[in-house]
Amino acid sequence: MQNIINKAAIINAKRATRKYLRNEFRDKLSQAKISAQLCTLALLFAVFASAIIILFRVLLDWAAQYTAPQATQFTEALVSWRTYLPFMGALTIWVLYRIGSKRYRRMGIAYVLHRVKIHYGKVPLPSAMGQFFQALAALISNFSVGKEGPAIHLGAVTASVLAEKFQLPDNSVRIMCASGIAAGIAATFNAPLAAVLFVFEVIVREYKIHYFFPIMLSAICGALSSQLAFGNVHEYDLINVIHIPLDHYPILLLGGVALGVAAATFNFSLLKVTAKSQKWPLYQRLLLAGMITTLVGLFIPQALGSGDLAIHEAISENPSVWFLIMLLGAKTIATIAAIGLGIPGGLIGPLYGIGAVLGAILALIMMTLFPEVEPFIGLYTVIGMTAMMGVCLSAPLAALVALLELTNDASIILPAMFVTIPAYLIAYQALRAQSVFLKQLDIMGLGYKVPPLNQGLQKKGVRTLMDSRFVIVKDDNELLLEVLKRADGRPVLVKNADDEIEMLRLEMQSFEQNTTLTRHKIEGLSDNKTLDEAYELLAPKRTGQVYIYQGSTQNVVGVISWSHLQKEIRSGEL
Repeated sequence: MQNIINKAAIINAKRATRKYLRNEFRDKLSQAKISAQLCTLALLFAVFASAIIILFRVLLDWAAQYTAPQATQFTEALVSWRTYLPFMGALTIWVLYRIGSKRYRRMGIAYVLHRVKIHYGKVPLPSAMGQFFQALAALISNFSVGKEGPAIHLGAVTASVLAEKFQLPDNSVRIMCASGIAAGIAATFNAPLAAVLFVFEVIVREYKIHYFFPIMLSAICGALSSQLAFGNVHEYDLINVIHIPLDHYPILLLGGVALGVAAATFNFSLLKVTAKSQKWPLYQRLLLAGMITTLVGLFIPQALGSGDLAIHEAISENPSVWFLIMLLGAKTIATIAAIGLGIPGGLIGPLYGIGAVLGAILALIMMTLFPEVEPFIGLYTVIGMTAMMGVCLSAPLAALVALLELTNDASIILPAMFVTIPAYLIAYQALRAQSVFLKQLDIMGLGYKVPPLNQGLQKKGVRTLMDSRFVIVKDDNELLLEVLKRADGRPVLVKNADDEIEMLRLEMQSFEQNTTLTRHKIEGLSDNKTLDEAYELLAPKRTGQVYIYQGSTQNVVGVISWSHLQKEIRSGEL
């Protein structure tokens, strides 16, 4: 009998220890601070996100062996089955769209940005299947879209779903989602630092030190996964980049002006097509995108695909300036048609292609006036790529670092910065260009703006502020006053006959000296919520409390009062 009692005591002690450790773990994650727990989870989730992206790339590389566009004569292209791949791809995308769930048809970078800002980065799992196969179909069928679109969406879905499976606090789910995105980008381009900066510049749009380490670890994991699967490849290290002398910088300044105008024109055209076609049925948009891409491929197949063929033409020996001008127009049309009409995919790859061609054109034109520019055509090409991505996506630093990692050449830094700054100012100040992703959200009617106060409150979980020194009793009017007296200032909660939670108070009566025992029904919040949800419940009356429960409303673990919440807001730590 004594052995049974001892075993039961040991079991209860183990349960209590596990419960304590679990609660301590959740308390750490609820804080807006760096923690080993957060970094460990980010690294774990990044492994899964990277594996999915590697699978996507393997399938894409395998299919590209058979479907990659080839530079052929018009008569040969007319009878080649590859020419008509965009039509087949558009049909495949439409079929996948129709068989998918109606609730989860939105996808892409703009949609992920909306989920990060408004829904703590919780991206629904069913949307991942549509993104994976539709983006794969778009890339295989040679639409002018990039690989980073599916990488961002799939990385976000993987990390956010795992975070919810682990029942992490909402403030941590957002960090995990951002970390999954960094892993996805790094696994796609083998550019970990650029992935980190892209997440901060485009997705999170703010810098917090407790975000940095999980996101950086995830990017490292993504890059290592890419290197293990494909080798330590720098995609554009074959571009011949020569350090440019200082007396060429006035020429670069002219190039910056031209690139700023080009980027603003591209953004304006893309957003115009997106807004105009938004009300059209999807099958019409996909059919039109397939038709435009096919026509472009008939005449200039180098304009198809993500951007590699266009870059190859830009850095080829003795390129024709007239052919590059036609390629620039064709690549721009193909990209605007694909992205603007709803083909799933990203913008970075096509922008690299457009920027490379534009940079080469500028270099060839400059050569007629300044022959000494000839050795630096490769540098102009890379600068064009950097400026187009940085300006069009409002991510100049990420663009600069991305090209630094992809070319493995640090000599691009100073001239690329010198060109990107005037290009950005020309586009956004002089020509009033708009951020592609934010304007896409406006067109789609998806929110992304969060007031600073709410944004600060969302960074902390309710467990950081809740008072766990409370008393909860069953409904018994004869004992309530005695319980309140013995509570010694601790909150006293009453569970009434309807299993609702009420707050017990002693209130002074008007014009009288005596007090009255009162009960006020209070609302509950799950312990994975943030202080923002508590604020939304208490702000209308500017008084009161909310109770915090874990798992079910029967398991109350804490209380948050309006006075404590106000004190936290005034502390300046949000």
